[in-house]
Amino acid sequence: MSLVKRTDRLPFLLDDFFNADWLGGTSNISKIGFNTPAVNVKESDNDFAIELAAPGLTKEDFNIELDNDVLIISSETKSEKETKQDGKYTRKEFGYSIFKRRFNLPDTVNGADIAASYENGVLVLTLPKKEEAKVQPKRLIEIS
Repeated sequence: MSLVKRTDRLPFLLDDFFNADWLGGTSNISKIGFNTPAVNVKESDNDFAIELAAPGLTKEDFNIELDNDVLIISSETKSEKETKQDGKYTRKEFGYSIFKRRFNLPDTVNGADIAASYENGVLVLTLPKKEEAKVQPKRLIEIS
C-alpha cells in the first residue's frame, strides 16, 4: 500500500481557474495565500520520505500533526512591511500565507517514530515502516 494524498480541493480549483490560458496565465490567487507547496513521496525498503518544497519559511512556521493515521502538514505566516516618509505611510503591505496538506498513512507506517527536518527550503519527513512490513531477505526453505 502506498501513501495517498488527501487535500482540500477548493484552493486548487481556484488556482486552476485563475491560471487558465484564456485569462492570459496571470494569477493573483497565489499572492493571497492559496499557494500549495509541491510534494515528493519516496518509498524505500525501510521507510517513506515526504519532501515538501517550502522556501522562505523557518521550521517554526510548520505544524505537523498525526491524527488517526492522517498526517497533516500546515503552515500559517503573516508579514508586514511598511515604508514611512515624514511620519506618514507612503506604502504599507501586509502578507498572509497559509497551506495545509493531508496524507492518509498506510498501516505499514510506524507512527511513533516519524521524524522531520527542514534544510535549504525543503521539509523532509521520514516515516519508518513497521518491522513486519519491511522487505524480508530471500531464504531457502528445506523440505522435511
